[in-house]
Order: sequence, then structure tokens, then C-alpha cells
Amino acid sequence: MRLRGGAAIAVLIMLSVAGCKQDTTGKGGSEHEATAGGNTGGGSGGGSGGGAALTAAESLTVKGRAPKTGYSRERFGTAWADTDSNSCDTRDDILKRDLKQVKFTGGTCKVSYGVLASDPYSGKEVTYQRGRSLVDIDHLVALSDAWQKGAKYWDASKRIALANDPLNLLTVDASANRSKGDGDTATWVPPNKAYRCTYVAAQVAVKKKYGLWVTAAEKAAMVKVLSTCSGQKLPTGGNPTNAPARFHAN
Repeated sequence: MRLRGGAAIAVLIMLSVAGCKQDTTGKGGSEHEATAGGNTGGGSGGGSGGGAALTAAESLTVKGRAPKTGYSRERFGTAWADTDSNSCDTRDDILKRDLKQVKFTGGTCKVSYGVLASDPYSGKEVTYQRGRSLVDIDHLVALSDAWQKGAKYWDASKRIALANDPLNLLTVDASANRSKGDGDTATWVPPNKAYRCTYVAAQVAVKKKYGLWVTAAEKAAMVKVLSTCSGQKLPTGGNPTNAPARFHAN
């Protein structure tokens, strides 16, 4: 009896230890991934699992597009409003963030020159000079796309916040950006395949942050791209989702 009792106790101890190990492994690092910044994983890279970005994409609400009726840029406030109150407009803030060899006119706000060392969309080097149109600041989630997927029902403060949120803005080659138009992931991804994982993860991050929905085709395209992006993180940060009360939109 003692031997059988001792053997039973030993088996119970082994099962208990195994159970603890399984629980720890099962939790993984999902909480850490969800709060980490984006990475620059290639769109055609191997691996599976997609990481936090894929998980977030799969959680997005699916609906059809609302009518574009009533959309105008003015519904998102004055272009490049200084919503972070740093005395520089949003466009110059993003140029300073993304360009190299930056030069200014009259202080440290107005960017007059800079180099986009590797344009995310085309992969080429682009020189920015104020007054020329070789560089655009792209809304990763286009404002008209946002309008048709929830933003038309928001108050002006939230729309202004989206239009000026650094999380939704990127300095890019103008010609590549204009080929995108207001397309979502189902209709356009960067020609530069090495940037596609990062690009789609950023769109997912913006839509999740602001509660925008996606179409079925858009979600399928997001999942398809991110399924090839091993461990792709979800970008975070940016500005609050409501602009200060002093800002208004038509």
C-alpha cells in the first residue's frame, strides 16, 4: 500500500509540474507584443503567425462601406493643425521626424530641405525642397476611406485628431503616394515589397485605435499580408483620439 501510495503521489507531482509549464508557455508574449512599436519586416518574408499585428487585424469589425456622401477634407479640420501644441504644424513635425539632413527656414519648425533616404513606398532616395512636390505626407488610412468606415459619424474633434495623428502619417515619394489615392489594403499596397508588412500593420493600428471598421475584402487582404510577416508587431503611440477644443471643422 505504501508503494502504491508513493507512486500515486509521484505521478501527481509530475502532472502538477507539467501543468504549470503548459500554462506559462500558453500565455506567450502577447501582452508585450501588443504594446511594442512596429518593425520593418519584409512583406515577402517567410514564417507564419504574423504576431500582434495579425491578431489585431483579425479582431477588426467588418462592415460594408458607408456612402461617401458629405465627405470633404474640411470635415477633418484645417490641414496640418498644430494639435500637439508644440508651435509647429503637423506637416513639418512629420518631415522633421522622417527626413535626414534637415534644414530649416526661420527657426526650427519650417523644414526647407531634407532627404528621404529610402522612400518606404518605392525604396528610392527622394530629396525634399520646400515648394516642390516630390514628397507627400501620406495619411496611411486615407481620410475619405476613414469617412466611409466610421468617421462620418464622429464628432469633429475625433476627425481632426485622426487627420493629424503621427501614427497615421508618413513622409513618402509623391508619385507613389498618388498612385494609392484613397485605396485601402484590398486595392493598394506599396510597390516596395520589403515595406508591406510594416505598412499594413500601421493601417491596422490606426483602424484599431480609432475604432474604424474594414470591408471583408480589406480584412482578407490584411490577413493575407500579415500571415507572411513572422512576429510583426503592432505600432502604438501618436496623439490622443480627440483634438483640443480650440480646433474646429466645417
